[in-house]
Amino acid sequence: MKKNKVVVNHAPSSTGQFGDKGAKKNKQQRTKESTKRQAMLNTHRISPFKYDMNEILEASSMDPSKASSFLASVIAKASRVSTKDAKEFVRTFLDSGDLTKDEHDRICKLLDRYSRFR
Repeated sequence: MKKNKVVVNHAPSSTGQFGDKGAKKNKQQRTKESTKRQAMLNTHRISPFKYDMNEILEASSMDPSKASSFLASVIAKASRVSTKDAKEFVRTFLDSGDLTKDEHDRICKLLDRYSRFR
């Protein structure tokens, strides 16, 4: 004896293969808050920037172990926050006596040269 399967209240699925399409209608629209564009280090030109910074730091009187962490911090601030904050960070080393005014100015010019607005 054969049994037939009976499906009750089965409507074609509108969800599709990738989830519920109806859920998109109920989601709230998110608006992107616009932030002011800031000058940041161009990440495509980090290698030449490091080379030029190392030339400045080798000629400076800064301790080499301190210079490498200083360089890493300048790159991190300039590429993630802004070049303005990186310049303020460099100024703290000028104020503490680790850098001369000439070295400070050269580093700030480098930051301007290798930056772009994002």
